[in-house]
Amino acid sequence: MESKKNRILVFGGTGYIGRYMVKASISLGYPTLVYTRPLNSQTPPSKTQLCEEFNSMGVTLIQQLQGELEHDQIVRAIKQVDIVICTLAYPQVLEQLKIIDAIKVAGNIKRFLPSDFGVEEDRIKPLPPFQAFLDKKRKIRREIEANGIPFTFVSASCFGAYFANYLLRPYAKVKDIAVYGNGETKAVLNYEEDVAMYTIKVANDPRTCNRIVVYRPSKNIMTQNELISLWEHKTGQNFHKTFVSEEELVKLSQTLSPPENIPVSILHSIFVKGDLMNFELGEYDLEASQLYPDYNYKSVDQLLDIFLVDPPAPASAAFA
Repeated sequence: MESKKNRILVFGGTGYIGRYMVKASISLGYPTLVYTRPLNSQTPPSKTQLCEEFNSMGVTLIQQLQGELEHDQIVRAIKQVDIVICTLAYPQVLEQLKIIDAIKVAGNIKRFLPSDFGVEEDRIKPLPPFQAFLDKKRKIRREIEANGIPFTFVSASCFGAYFANYLLRPYAKVKDIAVYGNGETKAVLNYEEDVAMYTIKVANDPRTCNRIVVYRPSKNIMTQNELISLWEHKTGQNFHKTFVSEEELVKLSQTLSPPENIPVSILHSIFVKGDLMNFELGEYDLEASQLYPDYNYKSVDQLLDIFLVDPPAPASAAFA
């Protein structure tokens, strides 16, 4: 590792997973910059408060000019740092083409981590709505490779708090839980704080340059039925399972209008087809918990304890 700490720039740092990245970067001692829209009277109070929190932590906020990402300003920001991490949400995925152009001009970046953090898009063939979603992410990967930009591609699986909340609905006090498929397909649920910590580690690790890193900690691999059973044990309740068949999900993916057809296609991919676990890690793949065996990640069991006492951060934009 370098004796001098790399400087890290995060795009989308005030978003759902981005805020975890920023806090992880600071906690690990890296000088951290966030490229964000300007604060004004229309800014939600929650974002203003988050930016104030970032300032108090020593984060440097670079407020973009009004409008879209502006080339010259991005170049100036990138020239100040060593590593760029992008956590822009799905509607902005192709905006990363502007970041790639700026990285090429700046010529100083040691590593670029594009906005992946979900399934391993180069190895799966989901239903068409999700396929179209992933095609944009694949386009970004291919542009990075074609331009010779040092990269790490991250496949972080499911955001654990988000999906536990979505699947179990712990704060709605429900008695009925939807199960997609037969509930026996293995998925991977990783706590958002751990996704962020692993990502900052891999961004600064020479071993992960121009490699794919998959986040598959063994304690976080489980089926929906196992997740529900664990939740029943913790709450002392018995839930009624309503099974949503593969045929129903496929039909919904064909009949719902965009973008509503994307979430059902994601559910099909993860919890029916098992796309998070359907491929073996190859010779050139790396797995995060094996790279950093001394890091104590939060297991799904421990994650569910959070729901018993304190709601995790809102996750309205985290489905992708």
